[in-house]
Amino acid sequence: QVQLVESGGGLVQAGGSLRLSCAASGRSRYFMAWFRQAPGKEREFVAAITSIGGNTYYADSVKGRFTIYRDYAKNTAYLQMNSLKPESTAVYFCAASLAAQAMGVPEAGRYDYWGQGTQVTVSS
Repeated sequence: QVQLVESGGGLVQAGGSLRLSCAASGRSRYFMAWFRQAPGKEREFVAAITSIGGNTYYADSVKGRFTIYRDYAKNTAYLQMNSLKPESTAVYFCAASLAAQAMGVPEAGRYDYWGQGTQVTVSS
């Protein structure tokens, strides 16, 4: 069973930055992604990175402000979040998939494993 452990959430003022980390157990390379869920809203795709090659995908709402990257040696994915806005407030979830193809990237059902979530709160 794959375990994903997130860290790095917290409280930050608008315009500030945070970096989230997601450490994956096991030795496989996973297609990894970040989703978020705000109170009363559905879970939404934020960013993803392929298992090989490091190609990245972003939701339009975060392009230019968020960066996803990974450290293969540590089997860890990161989400660098800059210029944070109050509407970025949500629980952020890490997700991983064994499927290498870049199909259905923004769809939660594509991912096999999920972390417990980490709270990000952006104050105005």
